Amino acid sequence: MSKQILIVDDDEKIAKLIEIYMLNEGFTVHRTGNGLQALEMVEELPIDLIILDVMMPGLDGISVCLKIRETLTTPILMLSAKDGDMDKITGLMTGADDYMVKPFNPLELVARVKSLLRRSSYFSQPPQQASDHLITLGSLHIDKETHIASVDGRPVKLTPIEFSILHLLASHPGRVFGSEEIFELIWKDKYFESNNSVTVHISRLRDKLEKEMDGEKLIRTVWGVGYKIEG
Repeated sequence: MSKQILIVDDDEKIAKLIEIYMLNEGFTVHRTGNGLQALEMVEELPIDLIILDVMMPGLDGISVCLKIRETLTTPILMLSAKDGDMDKITGLMTGADDYMVKPFNPLELVARVKSLLRRSSYFSQPPQQASDHLITLGSLHIDKETHIASVDGRPVKLTPIEFSILHLLASHPGRVFGSEEIFELIWKDKYFESNNSVTVHISRLRDKLEKEMDGEKLIRTVWGVGYKIEG
């Protein structure tokens, strides 16, 4: 069955262009330019990935993303005409998995969509050996098979990228991963200068974990080097 992509953009020309490229890749495509309708479609359809524009009349993309993240971890690629660092950080902090600035190269968009889908599919696959899928760090349990992290049995709502980063660090306790290495392992793409995606996702992941773990700081920063989880 083909992956189902939801395009949420009120710009008819851009939405149609994206649709053409997605259809050429064999995806099933749904489109809307209305934020409220997008929320209804996400509830009713088995959407695998959402391409979401920030600037829309009525309910904007930021609000749509926040609402979706209350219940779902469906990969979200956010689009915006704004290219400032704070705009990107805001998009990522609300729960988006990736961020692209308009105008964009359609082929790069396709590549990023495929990367997000591969990562989402990889972490939803059952492991070959049952003993390989569960990591326990004190009260935190990370289950690769179910793609769920929980603290004392309480699930922590993580996006696919947040879970991927957590699983990467927890799978190698004590090892320090630099931002460039994390980006290339998780995003499956080359790291580029001034990319703050890793920093933003680490910050958001820390906030969620510390909230559930009574302030315990699991992810450590090794200044000038990267991030690690103690063994």
